[in-house]
Amino acid sequence: MKKAYFNWSTGKDSALALYKIQQGSKLQVDRLLTIVNTDFDRVSMHGLRNGLLERQAQALKLPLQKVALAGNVSMVTYDAVMRKTMEELYSEGYRDTVFGDIFLEDLRAYRDGKLAEVGVKGHYPLWKKDTKTLMTEFLDLGFKAITVCVNAKLLDASFCGRELDASFLSDLPDGIDPCGENGEFHTFVYDGPIFNRAVDFKMGEIVKKSYTPSSDGEDCYQVEVSWDNAFWYCDLLP
Repeated sequence: MKKAYFNWSTGKDSALALYKIQQGSKLQVDRLLTIVNTDFDRVSMHGLRNGLLERQAQALKLPLQKVALAGNVSMVTYDAVMRKTMEELYSEGYRDTVFGDIFLEDLRAYRDGKLAEVGVKGHYPLWKKDTKTLMTEFLDLGFKAITVCVNAKLLDASFCGRELDASFLSDLPDGIDPCGENGEFHTFVYDGPIFNRAVDFKMGEIVKKSYTPSSDGEDCYQVEVSWDNAFWYCDLLP
């Protein structure tokens, strides 16, 4: 088996993709790689506290490597930091990496292009799968997750901090992807078949935060698209 590192978001797509990889026999994931916002000491976009990220990795029984980036980082800086990280991983013998992406063609092309520059191959176990089917599979397998971030343009605050279950999915407005693949919502997975124990947490406050473009004029990594810059966050406490 070839060893691989997993680009870990802490959410549902990552969890299901890791599950599928672990059911196969070609890749052995032995490291999680997660981008952390150094301004707030939290997982980028998801807004999850570092303490819960670490507990999650421990429950998965996988080593965790954090990539530290400022919250308002430009794509130029982001690319440079990630290039350095990938080169270091390559020097440690990693030639394969895994993502939980499903159907965003431009994002995959960007990832694969950057990976090719350092000689690493990307794997996408959920690619082009029907997102409604994936969510049904996720729940049927016994995964448990809670929404920690929702796009304020598309969903109101009532969707933030909710358990990801059949009721949540049925309440989603028309046009919202069941997996949130267009950035509609992000989750924290705290239990399931790949965990050796559930991750304990307490519910904190729900707040709305906005982001602005980086000061150097480059596109900001933290903002997925320029007009979607406000999000509801549920602060989970370790």
